[in-house]
Amino acid sequence: MVKVGIIGASGYTGAELIRILSAHPKAEITLITSRQYVGKPLWECYPALSPLNLVFSDHSDDSAFDGADFFFTALPHEASAEVVARILAKGKKVVDLSADFRFNDPEEYKAAYGPHPHPDLCRKAVYGLAEIYADQIRGAILVANPGCYPTSSILPLYPLIKAGLIEAEGIIIDSKSGVSGAGRGATQTTHYCEANESLKAYKVASHRHAPEIESHLSKAKGASVKVAFTPHLIPMTRGMLSTIYAVPKAGVKRADMEKAWREFYKGRPFVEVAPGEVIPDTAFVRGTNRCMMAVRDYPAAGRVVIMSVIDNLAKGASTQAVQNFNLMMGFDETTGLAGQALTP
Repeated sequence: MVKVGIIGASGYTGAELIRILSAHPKAEITLITSRQYVGKPLWECYPALSPLNLVFSDHSDDSAFDGADFFFTALPHEASAEVVARILAKGKKVVDLSADFRFNDPEEYKAAYGPHPHPDLCRKAVYGLAEIYADQIRGAILVANPGCYPTSSILPLYPLIKAGLIEAEGIIIDSKSGVSGAGRGATQTTHYCEANESLKAYKVASHRHAPEIESHLSKAKGASVKVAFTPHLIPMTRGMLSTIYAVPKAGVKRADMEKAWREFYKGRPFVEVAPGEVIPDTAFVRGTNRCMMAVRDYPAAGRVVIMSVIDNLAKGASTQAVQNFNLMMGFDETTGLAGQALTP
């Protein structure tokens, strides 16, 4: 049994980690932290988790990290790096759910976020998209959990670019996320009266997940890849749909792309090509670690339309983090993650 700590456990991703890990057969939650709820029981923050006898601690003192052997850091971007460095100095392993270590090259990070306080750790971190980087994740001490938008975009595009089935130029990614992707803190943009009955694009041509997507698609091609990425906020709690438009290489059809996906992801339990004529729906993967994808030919437009759905709080965050934990600890990657989608 691995003793695990969740740093920043009062947010949505932290709560999801608690929910999943509390039923994990090889994990024991021995530490949860939150500066806002220090000393308070978990149920005061999340009454739905009241059966769990956990109390929030503070992580300002390094002695807190003696309470577990493996850590999930679910802190805001730019707040995680220092905490991760302190945990690693204790000889522990970490899955970080912020963006602080998603670029191995500190210069790439700087271009998107500004100077990194620990560039040496950037170089040591492994990007936690297990379907592509599982071998590196198994030997890692620090894994950077991918962003939700990059997960839903890279998984369908990486094999197609690597196999040369689509043009790497002119890719358009139109992504829509449930409001939980913005976190638990209330803002004018996300409170009910603003988000309900409303669909809006945000951070147009400036979202920081675009460089993250481009970085890994460039690795697939072996050359620079640029995409046009636009995120949208939709009035539902959880779920993410990415609709992607790309130009197929001459003679390439839907069947070729589906074959490439099945071959690339053979033996990967959490990626699924939608069966038959099914169009992926966020409800099909809600609460799971699955990504369902499909593609349709659009010859009149000279393009293909690729659809990819995940749960932004699960495969886009917490279940993916547990998948990485499983690999890092030598467990079967499906351990604790075998549940089916939540049904109405």
